[in-house]
Amino acid sequence: MTNPQEFVVAVVGATGAVGEVMLSVLQERKFPIKKLIPLASERSAGKQVDFGNHKITVQDLATFDPTGVDIALFSAGGSTSKEYAPKFAAAGAIVIDNSSAFRSDDDVPLVVSEVNPEALGSIPRGIIANPNCSTMQLMVALAPIHRAYGITRINIATYQSVSGTGQKAMEELGKQTAAILSFQDPDPKVYPVQIAFNVIPHGGDFLENGYTSEEMKLVWETRKILSAPDIQVNATVVRVPVFYGHSEAVHIETRDKITAAQARALLENAPGVEVVDEHKAGAYPTPVTHASGNDPVYVGRIREDISHPRGLDLWVVSDNIRKGAALNAVQLAELLIDRKLLKKGA
Repeated sequence: MTNPQEFVVAVVGATGAVGEVMLSVLQERKFPIKKLIPLASERSAGKQVDFGNHKITVQDLATFDPTGVDIALFSAGGSTSKEYAPKFAAAGAIVIDNSSAFRSDDDVPLVVSEVNPEALGSIPRGIIANPNCSTMQLMVALAPIHRAYGITRINIATYQSVSGTGQKAMEELGKQTAAILSFQDPDPKVYPVQIAFNVIPHGGDFLENGYTSEEMKLVWETRKILSAPDIQVNATVVRVPVFYGHSEAVHIETRDKITAAQARALLENAPGVEVVDEHKAGAYPTPVTHASGNDPVYVGRIREDISHPRGLDLWVVSDNIRKGAALNAVQLAELLIDRKLLKKGA
């Protein structure tokens, strides 16, 4: 960024897993901050968060006056966003929301920074939505292919880490692992069944069509982000005993034939993508060895589908807390500045 202005930035949900990474990303990318305001619920107000060499006291969201805030990064859950995001927008802030509260609204752009930044040209309500973390990494990997060859169908199985559920889920995995290794009862609370040493084919709420809300998000959000309402998407969401990083087995069908070599070359030049794809043991991305703590969307196991003449298979891995949430929010804020879409600031 070359804009010399500095901005008042609020981080809502600053003490949560995503909020903490948002603070780190803002610092790492040297975002032009005039004043940082960490906000959280009453129970977390008064705590301190680290930002650079400073400790900043967290303020109570319920009593905070948003007047003067330029950018508000929200990561505090859908109900909180529905209540407070419009208040921040009405006070003049641009809100970048990480919840599902506004993603399906026609007048709220749903944006992946590398895929559809042009959607930022219209922000009528002052609110921008971050996609679901699993959709986010999928779009970074598939948008270049779709635009060059036309994707007609996506069949995807996700293998999602427990951090996508939150801090209590990560604690549950750790406690259950220790308990089982000590021959004790795993005692599930966050998930309906044991997550340690197990996989759970369930994410979100079950809907009337037999799919879950997490699965249908992949359908709805893909179509909106790519402006492709006719793309057919079939999803199965699985929760796995991994702390950070979502993995996806992706099978696509394209309008025009694409070879594995063509896909590899296309992805090697795609923004936000790192290809890790050799035909030998370990030469493919995993959540632990590649994704966790890093920014890119990693793609490997690129191969032509032997069951379909225009089919392609890929393995897509990314850190769901970084690119899947915090990083994209900050990247969108950077785009707002670069495109001079923020009118305030010092």
